[in-house]
Amino acid sequence: MKRLLLALAAVPGLALAIPATPVMTLYQFNGPLDIPYYDADAFLRNGPASPAGALSQGSSVIPCLVLKNGQPLTDATGTPYVGFKLVVDSRAATPASVEKFKQAVAERKTLAVANHHCDASVRHVIDVRKLYPMEKAPFFDPPPVSARRLARPDQGELDRIVKAFHNSPQCESANGSVVGRRSALARAWDQFARANPGHWPARTLEQARQLDYVMRTALFEGHLERGCNAYGACERNVIALSIRNRGKEGCSRIQGCSAPGDFQGVASKPSQYNIWDEYLTQVTGLTACFLRQDLSHTERYARLQAMYEQSLPDVQRILFGDDVELREIFPGAALTDLKSLKHYYHAPAMGKCFPGYGRAAYISGAVARNGRDFALIANTRIQVEGRTDGGYFFQDFIVTAKDDRDEIRIVDNYPGFVIDARKIDLKPTARCVPYGIPAGCESGEPGRYRTTPGWLNTGRSLELRCHLEDRGENCQTPAVAKTVGVGGRCDTQMRPVAGVK
Repeated sequence: MKRLLLALAAVPGLALAIPATPVMTLYQFNGPLDIPYYDADAFLRNGPASPAGALSQGSSVIPCLVLKNGQPLTDATGTPYVGFKLVVDSRAATPASVEKFKQAVAERKTLAVANHHCDASVRHVIDVRKLYPMEKAPFFDPPPVSARRLARPDQGELDRIVKAFHNSPQCESANGSVVGRRSALARAWDQFARANPGHWPARTLEQARQLDYVMRTALFEGHLERGCNAYGACERNVIALSIRNRGKEGCSRIQGCSAPGDFQGVASKPSQYNIWDEYLTQVTGLTACFLRQDLSHTERYARLQAMYEQSLPDVQRILFGDDVELREIFPGAALTDLKSLKHYYHAPAMGKCFPGYGRAAYISGAVARNGRDFALIANTRIQVEGRTDGGYFFQDFIVTAKDDRDEIRIVDNYPGFVIDARKIDLKPTARCVPYGIPAGCESGEPGRYRTTPGWLNTGRSLELRCHLEDRGENCQTPAVAKTVGVGGRCDTQMRPVAGVK
């Protein structure tokens, strides 16, 4: 079949269909909010010297290749600077943008084209390395409704304050815009504190703010799909412990701590807890008012509220309790280990690697050619095939992440196209191990491989045990007391690490 397709591709005037470019999202982890774009004609003369404007992170576009003198615009290394048509401007996004984004994503998936050329109306180009095929739409809380359910019982004064904040107009205002939600949430807490000076002591209000940030981070940094099962709840305890130690045992500005007890600064530092990155706060609901009483009847919010309710007592004791309470929450662990734990390794979320596929390559941005037709290959994986003049034939390398493995399909979506040889690097990935765990742990055929960071082996891997009530992934099953362990050398999901140097 491969030879037949290549033969057909060589027939003059016969264009074979290839997938249309997908909707892509502007994303630069922990980078500046605005990403520049350039006038195409000026770029042809001077490269990326003078921006013509900027788009904010989280904006979505449909990219295409601008042709000048019969060739796509690229920099000196062959990286394309692509034309684009705007789908959603994140600065102007509204709840109506959600459906617009989803429709565009679905339409592009079903569209086949002869090439990825821009039409004559496209005048600007942007660095393709800032575009990723994300499929998460902007996230907005539903509008408030007057009908209210019975409130969940408060678990003390700090819980009462946190819930009051989530149900306040200040919290609602923090999520009115898509961009800048991390700083908007901080301003909302400042406004809430100023609006309630006589209700609670200032110190109690501040503790409630710190607790809210840690609870948000523990919930969303953990695996949300675990719901209220024991492993998920213990995982949240471990995350809270890492924040406690960074804000109490060793306060460092590099890790977000401005002064001892600054759990908010630690928990919301994007370089340390990347869920607080600009783009991710736009699509996950991390900064949302998810404890709103009027939303307790909806499945998503009821589940988040149940997870919060389950973890709150332990997290509050981890942050504000004493050594005795730490030992009670994590029985059997040495106190020195507990207090020196600031890091953990979430293997499923780490860098994918494929040692069984020696010709798999990740392409941040390249042009592929078939005669006079050009295709954009950007931020995706390919299987590199045979060498030919100017490059390589290739196929799509499609990875689907399952709970315990990565499923791989190799599909010939670009028959006859040749990718620029300058963009192919077939060097093996360093520190690529089964499940991201040490040798001798797993048994049977590995289901996935992950890269490991250099710091992982500088500390001590811990298995931390928690005794708590398991209410299942749906948070609705009868509570069952259970002791569960998280971590150790061979845990394929999470590895707490103490004493990292």
